[in-house]
Amino acid sequence: MPFNLKKLTERRVELMTQLENMVKNCETETRAFNEEEQTRYNEILAEVRSIDTTLDAADQGAALQQMERRAAGGQEEPRSQEELETRAFECYIRGIAPDVETRAATNMTVGDNGAVIPTSIANKIIEMVKEISPLYHLSTHYDVGGTLTIPSYDESTQKITMAYATEFTALTSSSGKFTSISLGGFLAGALTKISMSLINNSKFDIVSYVIRKMAEAVSEWLENELINGTDGKIEGVSKVTAAVTAAASTAITADELIDLQESIPDKLQPGCIWVMSRVTRTAIRKLKDGEGNYLLNKDATAKWGYSLFGHDVYVSQSMPDMAAGKRAVLYLDPTGLAVKVAENPSVQVLREKFADEHAVGVICWMEVDSKVENKQKIAVLAMKAAVTPGG
Repeated sequence: MPFNLKKLTERRVELMTQLENMVKNCETETRAFNEEEQTRYNEILAEVRSIDTTLDAADQGAALQQMERRAAGGQEEPRSQEELETRAFECYIRGIAPDVETRAATNMTVGDNGAVIPTSIANKIIEMVKEISPLYHLSTHYDVGGTLTIPSYDESTQKITMAYATEFTALTSSSGKFTSISLGGFLAGALTKISMSLINNSKFDIVSYVIRKMAEAVSEWLENELINGTDGKIEGVSKVTAAVTAAASTAITADELIDLQESIPDKLQPGCIWVMSRVTRTAIRKLKDGEGNYLLNKDATAKWGYSLFGHDVYVSQSMPDMAAGKRAVLYLDPTGLAVKVAENPSVQVLREKFADEHAVGVICWMEVDSKVENKQKIAVLAMKAAVTPGG
């Protein structure tokens, strides 16, 4: 095949999302496109039209092949389960009845929360969430229902040791402490609104668009919970005591970053990454060693383009900037964070609620919980707290 239809379709969804975001920015700022935006807008439209032409040609070719097979008395090739599930999900969003083959093969169950998403669609949402949020992707996952209790071995106060012994003298035993963490499940929903114009456009790949929008909403919320947590809900790393407290409220020194890195045992260092906000990364990029060399550098071999003291730097919009009392830098091996998904994603389509906006709402429901499984793998740098007047 001279072109990849799946990649072309995904590219079209990406371009349409860019157009949507450009228009939203102008609406928010109450202005028209500037010259650069207008040029980019025209470039995107031209690429979308080119993709549409290619997809139309592919559709016509497929239709001709089907006609030729029918004329020759042959049978059409059976569609895969993934194709059938994708078609069923598309029909569900568009509000049209699926054909007999699709309905029989997928048997989508409709319940109080909407419909249970076909397995292939649910997997695509989760896989895209992993692509968008490396912190979620690299954590330790438990995909089970109910309450999960995980044993945790703590050597912070006492550990197994070896010492010299004297013959006929009893050894003094020592051991670490076994504790446990319990992971339950907290129900959360991500709402995505879809333009009716897109839904009514039969050429638009509505399934890929919805998957991307759902994954973006889920990953943004989930990463924030893993980092900052919510009282009485998901903890994430929010309960980890700061290993280093900066001497200043709005600045970090190289020595403090070294202290933070050194708070993780050497044997646990290989899987560690830095997590910080873009503002914090910018500030750290300006730090130099005694010879005038920058500490944080662009690195073509790093996962996210930057490395600091030999470890990759990941920028998260959920990380607080450097401000009084804020936890500005994480240095961790994400496998020390346990994440449990207790309920497979389910979807609910709201056709009437946003009718006055000429849109349809799609909610993705998930049941999730997260806590630290291994404290030795996670270190936090907190900024100096604000000084109260008279304190």
